[in-house]
Amino acid sequence: MTDQKTSSPRQRPFARVYRSDVRAARRRLAGRIRRTPVFHTTVTGPAGQVPVTLKLEHLQHGGTFKARGSFNALLESGADTDHVVIASGGNAGIAAALAAAALGKTCTVVVPESAPHTKVAAMWSYGAEVLWHGTTYAEAYGFASELAIERSALHLHAYDLPAVVSGAGVVGLEIEEQVRGRPPVLVAVGGGGLVAGVAAALGRRQQVIGVEPQGVPTLHAALAARRPVEVGVSSIAADALGASRIGDIAFDIARRYDVGSVLVTDDAIADAREYLWREFRMVVELAGATALAAVRSGAYVPASGERPVVVLCGANTDLTTF
Repeated sequence: MTDQKTSSPRQRPFARVYRSDVRAARRRLAGRIRRTPVFHTTVTGPAGQVPVTLKLEHLQHGGTFKARGSFNALLESGADTDHVVIASGGNAGIAAALAAAALGKTCTVVVPESAPHTKVAAMWSYGAEVLWHGTTYAEAYGFASELAIERSALHLHAYDLPAVVSGAGVVGLEIEEQVRGRPPVLVAVGGGGLVAGVAAALGRRQQVIGVEPQGVPTLHAALAARRPVEVGVSSIAADALGASRIGDIAFDIARRYDVGSVLVTDDAIADAREYLWREFRMVVELAGATALAAVRSGAYVPASGERPVVVLCGANTDLTTF
């Protein structure tokens, strides 16, 4: 797919994110986002039944965990911000539009031509102005940067912004309170905002493992190279996990807290999504099923007695092609 996401040079210095930032985000988000439930169950793996805890984040407002980061960024920006601009191929744009509408602000989303119509329609439903520019996320991002300056608007980054990462990290604080013990947490990785936030929240209390499509191994490649690097983008989940480079904040957190990386095939991702519908009547998008694909395919094998937490991060799929 062509919706490659890449970070453009930031207009602000690099900032580290810590547990204290995530805790501040939780206070800021009180009453704004859903505390999504967990579901203790078993799923079928290559060697039989595997106990897991599913974190049902696909039930979040807007059908995406990204609502947390968008709300946190807009609330942190204060009352002076009345317009937000973001480049997005899908869920980040939905989340920004939702948060802006709830807070009485206007929102412009710049999308590449490859953006799924279902996700664009969701942006419209929250009142966002949607502008198409370019064939890749990188081109859309460049235009959004210029537009934000022109309109004196707040420019949100889809995943590499401290407030966005901190907001997403509240998922980790909820897991810590909802699940006994300290089992590993499996999280899908695109640009790394969610895995970074969860790892910042949990620190070394729990192991956090990123799960990536083999065709978009941003975290895996960065850990191997010891720095963020550009990767090719070729996956059925690329509309949501289509970053071509891990975010700087995410890489910093991954190195600090030894976040691991597991790769899964597109077939495994498609199978995991179909399995969630067949067994539990849960509808998630392909990115939302990616973390479960690691367990279903055997790419991640839990230790004896271990019940990993699997984050289902998004539900914005086109039902006509499900």
